[in-house]
Amino acid sequence: MPLQRSGTENARLGIVLMVLAMFVFGCQDALSRHLAGHYNIILILVLRFWFFALFVAVMAMQARGGIRRVATSRRPMVQLARGLALTVQLVLIIQAFVHGGLVETHAVFACYPLMIAGLAGPLLGERVTARRWLAIGIGALGVLVILRPGSGVFSPASLLVLAAAVIFALYSLLTRLAARHDPPETSFFYLGTIPAVIFTLLAPFYWQPLAGADWFWMALLCVTGALGHYMLIRVYDLAEANTVQPLAYFQLIFASAMGIIIFGEHLAWTTVAGTALVIAGGVVTLPLRRRAAQPADS
Repeated sequence: MPLQRSGTENARLGIVLMVLAMFVFGCQDALSRHLAGHYNIILILVLRFWFFALFVAVMAMQARGGIRRVATSRRPMVQLARGLALTVQLVLIIQAFVHGGLVETHAVFACYPLMIAGLAGPLLGERVTARRWLAIGIGALGVLVILRPGSGVFSPASLLVLAAAVIFALYSLLTRLAARHDPPETSFFYLGTIPAVIFTLLAPFYWQPLAGADWFWMALLCVTGALGHYMLIRVYDLAEANTVQPLAYFQLIFASAMGIIIFGEHLAWTTVAGTALVIAGGVVTLPLRRRAAQPADS
């Protein structure tokens, strides 16, 4: 009989895996930026989601009840809306990587948890507390510091990032809504298959051959995409979401470091200051953890 890990050991392993997952996603962003500088974005996403759809299909076949049970959704229109939102968001964010760079893109995109906090009230009926509104205000100030309105930095690339952040916030809220009716494996299955179908329909209009060496980078992009999502699944199996969620900002750190080292991007002091405010706002939105001795109904 295998030894059971303690809750503390599980949480520590979950934290380690979360940081590693953010590194993998940072690598994925750098690879997307590199490939999108030479090929159209639809082609890149077609190949990436063909691999990802195969990955989720294999996982579904190994699940209890098989692929038929996993693919059965109580809210198929919500799952379809999730897939459409993710599809549009990916096109916008990769376009922003190319035109705005990894540093500026991730600095602005980091505001999406604040958008989730603001939209959760009208869309999901969740109560938006004064603490959350304070966090949203802090984050909005941080975005303004990064964009520096009136200085010429408020570029079309910045608008792309803001649009991508709004759409990703909607995607996240739709994921919460789907979770009320479908198990996680079902949402994960549709996360891979719906964008794959959409991009496959677009593929004939955007297909172009890849150079021999670029097949390696494309294969690495496919692997990092599937690996990152698999690691996230393991993270949430091991640790509470509130424990690991602040570590999601490591993706910003890793991707920005790659932007500076690999692509020679510039890190302005306003980006650092604004990002710090955005992260502070995002951390404030996290619910406070209850003390162990506190009654559950207090």
